Amino acid sequence: MVVHTDNPASLLERCFAEREQPAVNPSLTCRAVGFSRYQGDWLGVLITPWFMDLFLLPGGGELWGDIPAGQRRYVALGQGTVSFMAEDDPLLGAYQHSPLVAPVSALPDMVAALKLAREVMREISGATSLPATVADNPDVPSGAAGNPETNSRRSFFRRLAGKR
Repeated sequence: MVVHTDNPASLLERCFAEREQPAVNPSLTCRAVGFSRYQGDWLGVLITPWFMDLFLLPGGGELWGDIPAGQRRYVALGQGTVSFMAEDDPLLGAYQHSPLVAPVSALPDMVAALKLAREVMREISGATSLPATVADNPDVPSGAAGNPETNSRRSFFRRLAGKR
């Protein structure tokens, strides 16, 4: 198993940007948002033209639980329990992901996707703001508008819990 000692955000972006799949939402690009250590492992959001998922990668901490690809596990995060599906990639190694928005065609643009990803990570971390590298992202103007129903923290965690 690959243990990521450095932040895997740029590796995730490269791995998924190289995939040749028809875009579900061509206004989205591959972007890792808010990746930081959470209980010693790496947690963050990956936005792609195909999906927007919460990702968990091993960092040598307590949150990671190694399970075979295709298996599901439930992880307790700050705001509730999240269902993660295990996958394996030749470049990334083992990772686990949980869908945030399905389908991504529901997102109007990259600004709305980035805003939602930042809200998700703030809610999980319990922080009032993200580190400057994420919060000061030039692609997301402060006060950027998005669909309030799509961006609602409550609706996000209801979706993660399987409630609509």
